[in-house]
Amino acid sequence: MTDLVLALDFGGTKIAAALVDPSGSVVRTARVPTPTSDPWPAVESLIRSVVADAPVVGAAVPGAAVSGGTVADAAGAAAAGTAVPGAAVTDAAVAGATVVGVGIASAGPVDAVRGTVSPINVPSWQAFPLRDSVAALFPGVPVELAGDGVCMALGEHHRGAGRGSRFMVGLVVSTGVGGGLVLDGRPFGGRTGNAGHIGHIVVEPDGEPCSCGGRGCVETVAGGPRMVAWARHKGWQAPPDADAAVLAASALAGDEIPLAAFERAGQAVGMAIAGAAAVCDLEAAVIGGGVAQAGELLFEPVRRALKVHAGLSYLDGLEVRAAELGGQAGLVGAAALVRMG
Repeated sequence: MTDLVLALDFGGTKIAAALVDPSGSVVRTARVPTPTSDPWPAVESLIRSVVADAPVVGAAVPGAAVSGGTVADAAGAAAAGTAVPGAAVTDAAVAGATVVGVGIASAGPVDAVRGTVSPINVPSWQAFPLRDSVAALFPGVPVELAGDGVCMALGEHHRGAGRGSRFMVGLVVSTGVGGGLVLDGRPFGGRTGNAGHIGHIVVEPDGEPCSCGGRGCVETVAGGPRMVAWARHKGWQAPPDADAAVLAASALAGDEIPLAAFERAGQAVGMAIAGAAAVCDLEAAVIGGGVAQAGELLFEPVRRALKVHAGLSYLDGLEVRAAELGGQAGLVGAAALVRMG
């Protein structure tokens, strides 16, 4: 009988759930948009839809084996245009399997000691007891919680671009900029579980206000919406709904203002990596997220910044790598939290 871990990845934009096998492969996954009001009902429904026919050690998830109503509706919503790779896997993938634990990756700040989350972009959840709420559905089953940046880094370390690295930082450069650390082969969350939050390293002391309450954080320069806003302020002409992907397309077409926006963002990310690497003696930085999909538009200025700012001799071998797991990195990392115990 195969042991599976249920992995959850809670973010300000989407909530994803998956069943992950002992090798770290995702065998079933689905996602739904994060509701603007209390997200817990959506989290619970998504859990039920993903584990509907997978027995749980200790106790079945209430309602999980029910074939109508709530479960069917949740499964349909998860698959309607939002399924991620692996969602089409047949039920045979979990036939005879058992869910032996739950790993949770959450946008932060998180309090890994108390098991609570206070995502900046989800005002309705402040000190929400996410770990205990999930654990109530799985009595007798271990439930682990960490920040989404830590889980992304751990996922890439296990099965992605971070393979072979013992000391690395993982970054998600998207709507915001998140990050997490793997030190000596293990996830490092620090005192509260938030270590490695590289998006809130200050790179412009007199810069724009940040959602964290500070000013000039990496996120204010390299977050997708901030890049678009900066480009518009500089005179970039684009449709009202233009996002970082439109900005990248314009940059690739040779538009100087979008090119400058990516140069500025890459420099900020590179400066943050250099600082983290100097403090933690890192050998690799793995970068993923929507903005990172622009490829060398972002990575080239990151590497140039490292040549300037990562001058210590022990950082000579520091590598910057593109993430390989995409949206599944957090799920794979959340499952690894449980496997590592």
